[in-house]
Amino acid sequence: MGYCSWADINEITKTYHDNEWGIPVHDDQLMFEHLSLECLQCGLSWGLIMKKRDIFRKCFDDFNYENIANFNEDNIAKILNTEGMLKSIKKINAIINNAICYKNIKKEFGSFCNYIWSYSNGKTIIYDGHQDGKIPVSNGLSKIISKDLKKRGFKFIGEITIYSYLQACGIINDHSKDCPVFDKINKNYPTIKMKPDNEIF
Repeated sequence: MGYCSWADINEITKTYHDNEWGIPVHDDQLMFEHLSLECLQCGLSWGLIMKKRDIFRKCFDDFNYENIANFNEDNIAKILNTEGMLKSIKKINAIINNAICYKNIKKEFGSFCNYIWSYSNGKTIIYDGHQDGKIPVSNGLSKIISKDLKKRGFKFIGEITIYSYLQACGIINDHSKDCPVFDKINKNYPTIKMKPDNEIF
């Protein structure tokens, strides 16, 4: 049985790959968690982010964006003093800032899911060649979304970060064609096949 090469490194990443990565998300709180994890990952390894995920959940109230939007200096100090937490004030402030921006999008579109899934008409995108391992770090779609989110005030959301986010939340299916999760997604969710989109490798 085939498997995505990056996933079978340890039990944490394997579990994440098997049960979350690429599975379409239609829940705003989980969407915010995925987005926040990608922001926190900037400049770091994904393995480290996975190991610290429970710490992040503790620090950010299980990624409840409604609560995070109201975090103050006391909350920030508590986060910085949490054992094992990343000591990046810029990233912590970005998560709080993004929670506020996230709420604004929800107010405008009814939900963040409505907003983000509108870019693919509610379908998971399968790009030609990606399932054979020709996966870019960003593409035209991630550039467009990144640009729009930046206009809306989001931080730490460059086009590479957003591409990883689109993979994680299931808007793009970048599992290998011989990976069992690739077929699992295609059988259970609406998909659309597209040609590569101004990709950056």
